Amino acid sequence: MDHGADPRPAFRVLLRMEIRPGTEREFERTWLDIGNGIAAEPANLGQTLIRDVEKTGVYWVITDWTDERAFRSFELSAAHVDNRRRLQPFRTSGEMLLTQVVHHIAPTA
Repeated sequence: MDHGADPRPAFRVLLRMEIRPGTEREFERTWLDIGNGIAAEPANLGQTLIRDVEKTGVYWVITDWTDERAFRSFELSAAHVDNRRRLQPFRTSGEMLLTQVVHHIAPTA
C-alpha cells in the first residue's frame, strides 16, 4: 500500500533562530516575503515557519529541497545572501541543521 511516499527523499534544512524581543511581527512579515521568493526556486519543495510556544522569540524554519546540491547552489546565490541580510536585524542567534528525510508517511484518512 502506497502511503504517499515520495520516491526521492527530500533534503531538509532546519534553521533555529532567536529573534530580538519586540520584532516578532516584523520578522514574520519579512520571512513570509522572503519565503515567497524562495518558493519560486525550482529545487525548493516547500518551507514552514514555526514559532516556539514555550520559548519566546524562538522560531524554526523547515525548508525542503530536491537534494543537497540544489540547496548548496541556492545557499551560495546572491538571492540567499540578500535574504540573510534582510533577516539579520531580527536575529540574536541561531543554528542550521542539514538533514536527509529517510521516511515520510502521509495521513491515510
